[in-house]
Amino acid sequence: MIKIFISSHGKLASGMKSAIDILLGNSDTIYVFDAYLDEKSINDILDTFYNVYVDKKDQVLLLSDLYGGSVNTAMVPYIEKENTILISGFNLGLVIELAKRKDPLTKHEVNQIIQEVKNGIKVVEITNDDIEEDFF
Repeated sequence: MIKIFISSHGKLASGMKSAIDILLGNSDTIYVFDAYLDEKSINDILDTFYNVYVDKKDQVLLLSDLYGGSVNTAMVPYIEKENTILISGFNLGLVIELAKRKDPLTKHEVNQIIQEVKNGIKVVEITNDDIEEDFF
């Protein structure tokens, strides 16, 4: 089973979980931690997560909000754990694609998903063709 752990500065992680719950239904495989809102340490939360919720057969996808940020840096040591991949710079499209997966992913597959999601980030412009057709 894939377990997803999302952490961010502030409430971005819990907001992401809320959006996933609305779009995909309640997901019991997504865990979140909103950092710097209280005295809780991301490392303490991650240690508990691995000890309580992760089985040896599980794959863990750690998602942090900002590459090189303090949340991401705190998560780096956990990539040494078996079946763990750390991804930084998540967005809703990425979390949706990862949450829909049931079977463990290779790093190559994760990179393919990231590339697909990147293609969805664009400036939206409406042209005359869009107006004549149906934009959505």
